[in-house]
Amino acid sequence: MMMQIFEYNGSALVAMVGKNCFAIASDRRLGVQLQTIATDFQRISKIHDRVFLGLSGLATDAQTLYQRVVFRHNLYQLREERDMKPETFANLVSALLYEKRFGPYFCQPVIAGLGDEDKPFICTMDSIGAKELAKDFVVAGTASESLYGACESMFKEDMEPEELFETVSQALLSSVDRDCLSGWGGHVYVVTPTEVKERILKGRMD
Repeated sequence: MMMQIFEYNGSALVAMVGKNCFAIASDRRLGVQLQTIATDFQRISKIHDRVFLGLSGLATDAQTLYQRVVFRHNLYQLREERDMKPETFANLVSALLYEKRFGPYFCQPVIAGLGDEDKPFICTMDSIGAKELAKDFVVAGTASESLYGACESMFKEDMEPEELFETVSQALLSSVDRDCLSGWGGHVYVVTPTEVKERILKGRMD
């Protein structure tokens, strides 16, 4: 039953590290099982210039969780007068999820950010906040199995931003073609210490 809830809306999320940069990408489909409701759904949110949050799973829970996370981050900014480091932000999201472990948010978050000395940080967690840290890439959503395979074969260490964009885009587009609950184009952010590039990908519309 639990897995059906995670797969209700369909999603594909991936974050990948490069040389002093990272990319985070998602599909754009919002569905109710096999019926497509929207093709411009936003799964990735900017927390601040160096930290991004992607939420896969049940769309309603993702929106609720996002609002709570932003609220907590705003409080932190007011109190500390600085932005949260990605590691701290991951701990915040993890704590928020674990708080609700007996009636969890049906979300699998992906967190990507640039930490001290512009070192990229990526992590994902399950619906009760158990973190999984990685040095190369993390995936989430209904297309996660095919994303693992595509990323595993395409990933190279220390990619420059443009090559990273190309790699993560190809991995995403080839993976959602193997999952009927996600797709309809892609949304990619490539983040470097000096800029954030956002691109929309066109993909198969079926």
